[in-house]
This record gives sequence, C-alpha cells and structure tokens, in this order.
Amino acid sequence: MGDYSKALEFYEKSHKIFGKVLPSNHPDLAASYDNIGQAYNNMGDYQKALEFYQNGLKINEKALPPNHPSLATSYNNIGQVYDGMGDYAKALSFLEKALAIQLNSLPPSHPLITQTIDNIDRVKKNM
Repeated sequence: MGDYSKALEFYEKSHKIFGKVLPSNHPDLAASYDNIGQAYNNMGDYQKALEFYQNGLKINEKALPPNHPSLATSYNNIGQVYDGMGDYAKALSFLEKALAIQLNSLPPSHPLITQTIDNIDRVKKNM
C-alpha cells in the first residue's frame, strides 16, 4: 500500500506552484486538484476527495469542450467517490455522464470505456 500522506504532501506542493503560475481555469490546475482528490480517496477521506474532484470538474467544465475525455475522467472520479460513500444513485449519475463522453470521444475498444461499464455494473448491483 502506498504512502498516501507523503503523496498528498507533494501533490499539495505542486498544486501551490500551479496556482501561482497558471490561470485559474487551466486544465493542468484541474489535474492537480484531481491528484489531491485521488490521494484523499485512497486514504478513505471521501469528503475531502469530493471537494478536490469537484474543484477540478469546475475547471474542466469551463476550460474543455463538453466531449473531452478529461471531463469524463472528472465525472468518473466523482462517481467513484460517491460509490465509496455508498451513495449509489449519485455514483451512477456521474459514471453514466463519464460513459456518454467516452463513447463519443474514444475508440469503441478503449479500455476506459470497459472500465467505466464495469464500474456502472458494480454500482447497479449495489443499488
């Protein structure tokens, strides 16, 4: 198992740098929020993970076209957090948004599509 607190420390340091040098709507800043969210998610702190993932989503919604794969990743990340929290209806909603974008922007055999379908199936079984 990884040292998530150490990863979080470095993600937060790099995020501060990104915040100083990048515009507030830059996709790399969204990716930085996602990295921090992932660390919190791995640590089981779903509320903090959700907070950072939602910040990343807000940037991606403004900075990227509506069918961009990175936007799908944001939706998927939030769906995974809601799944971990046991809020399966919200998880399903976000995962389905991610899948819709992936189906429109990625080749049909892309592994992310398969992964999202397996995630949706798991969430539906838990409902």
